[in-house]
Amino acid sequence: MRDYKWRIIFALSLIALSALLYLLDYIKFGDYKHILDFLLQNMAFLLIQVLLVTLILDWLVSYMDKQKHLKKVNMVMGAFFMEVGTKLLTYISDLDPELESIRSSLVVEEDWSDQEFSRVSKSLKSYSYGIDLEKLDLEYLFILLQKDRDFLIRLVENPIVLEHETFTDLLLEVFHLSEELESRSCLVGLPATDLAHIQRDITRVYGYLVNEWLDYMLYLKNDYPHLFSLAMRTSPFDRTASPIVNGKISHSCQLENEKQLN
Repeated sequence: MRDYKWRIIFALSLIALSALLYLLDYIKFGDYKHILDFLLQNMAFLLIQVLLVTLILDWLVSYMDKQKHLKKVNMVMGAFFMEVGTKLLTYISDLDPELESIRSSLVVEEDWSDQEFSRVSKSLKSYSYGIDLEKLDLEYLFILLQKDRDFLIRLVENPIVLEHETFTDLLLEVFHLSEELESRSCLVGLPATDLAHIQRDITRVYGYLVNEWLDYMLYLKNDYPHLFSLAMRTSPFDRTASPIVNGKISHSCQLENEKQLN
């Protein structure tokens, strides 16, 4: 309230000072026509000034500020997918019995345009996300989420995240799923009703993950082509994905990978 009164007093003081200056000008020169003409010219220019400052410059500053915040949000999203998002999306999508119907649409190519990303995003709105409970390993999923719990907490504490509503929703859904699993003393032999409840939670996370991943890929393509290249080569939807640039792996590396799997 004090700030409001101060603004009124300040505005009235400026008007009074302006009137005093015009009065002094009239007392000294006695030419009210010149004063009136000058006043009208200033008012006409003031309208243009308001247009330039209030509309154009204010819009430009707001746009630049928005782009700066968007960049920070996407950096946080990048950290999320590098640490936990891609691993989580890979595991959950492999549980989707209908994944093959959309897999080819989600294999992002280097020549994709913004319109192609938009088309895929719109087509996914009608897709029914689901998982096969028979393939679901709740203990593995719990370990996967608990491993990066501290990292996820730091993300949620970041005020930048709040500026991206859908990404915030994704983090909240991931936390909710983690809490659901943590609250159970045993994740084996759960009743069908409880499994159905967890299935719905995982499905919600799945839907958010796919849409946020697409938005993140679009951002990388437009702003960071070298990061986009790696993201394509490690895509959770591409069966032939490999971080090796030529897509091939040496025989010794292949033997080592097989040894680790066994």
